Amino acid sequence: MARREPISSETFAALVQQAVADLPTPYAKLMESIAVVVEEEPPEDVLRDLGLDEKDDLLGLYQGQSLADDSFFRPGGEPPPRISIYRGPILRICESPEEVVQEVYDTVVHELGHHVGLDDDEMPY
Repeated sequence: MARREPISSETFAALVQQAVADLPTPYAKLMESIAVVVEEEPPEDVLRDLGLDEKDDLLGLYQGQSLADDSFFRPGGEPPPRISIYRGPILRICESPEEVVQEVYDTVVHELGHHVGLDDDEMPY
């Protein structure tokens, strides 16, 4: 088995930007109000809170209030919605930069589903 070249943090961030840029217009419009951040690994407390045993079980995470729960009357001071993309787990399951872009794309679409109020079992991915 050939050893694949590691993907640097900078290259991975560029692949995330490419995946977000490739989103269809309706998804891109939703992304205008969401911060996308790259983190190396999912935090242990997040894995614990979600009941996950392995770091590779979590590729991304949506944090924020869904549009379905949004209200004019909600209190201020809440941070903006955010999608975290976890570099380590994605790189461990992908074989090529093209797979990374596709996995990031799928993960962003999945997390956008949470933004609009979908549960995991309602997701296309």
